[in-house]
Amino acid sequence: MRTPLLLASAAAACAVLPATAPPAAADTSPSPRPTVGTAGTSFLTATTVEPGQPVRVPASTGDYLYWSFAAAAGQTGRIAVTVTLPPAASRHGAATYTIDVFDGLRRRQACTAGPQNATAAAGAASVRLRCTLRQVRAWAEPWADDPLPGTYYLRLAASGLPEQDLGLPIRADVRISAKDGDARPAGAELKAPLSPAVDPGATLAPGTAPSASPVNSAPKPAERVRGWFSWPSSRWWWTIGGGVLAAVTAVAGYSLTRHPRRWFSAPR
Repeated sequence: MRTPLLLASAAAACAVLPATAPPAAADTSPSPRPTVGTAGTSFLTATTVEPGQPVRVPASTGDYLYWSFAAAAGQTGRIAVTVTLPPAASRHGAATYTIDVFDGLRRRQACTAGPQNATAAAGAASVRLRCTLRQVRAWAEPWADDPLPGTYYLRLAASGLPEQDLGLPIRADVRISAKDGDARPAGAELKAPLSPAVDPGATLAPGTAPSASPVNSAPKPAERVRGWFSWPSSRWWWTIGGGVLAAVTAVAGYSLTRHPRRWFSAPR
């Protein structure tokens, strides 16, 4: 009787297993970064953006837009900005747009490549700006303005536009990327000594074998000592003259200070 019961239990278990679905595998793919839709109006209110994160901000013509991003040592920042302009029928003239990058000390950082400012004609639909920063260094001299690791600020501004165009709607698309590299500046490794050797020896002609005992033109210690104490020597004359001058000065000073009351006493 036990055998039929075991077979029935095994059949029921097999019927239940297919109905149970295996657990779903965890999704390890990185989620897309959300698009940043705001911008600050000053350094203190700058919107933080991660490198590679898309930025699309609706704004008004004439606004100052600020974003901040972090840069590590060895990275080279690249910034691309596209400004979508209002319809040509609404504008009254050309406008110049400029992007500026500042470090944490509010020092303006120069761009090594790309149009940092561009003038949009009255009929242009958009204007594009580019900026490639210098490579961030791991150290710098206190007086230098080299880019150092920390927070950087991006500012987008418009200038030279008609007053009637202030307040017209625009859209700014910003893309900030960072390329990793070596934090050491170019030429940081010393390839050769800055000064030649003190006693390099004699110069050999081409094809001449060096001698077993190289010639050393530097004087030996015994010769240097003998030259110092040799007689007559200018050092001896200067020493004797200095001693005589010191003795005369001492005698004159003693004679003047031996009886000070004799010189300064009032007549009776």
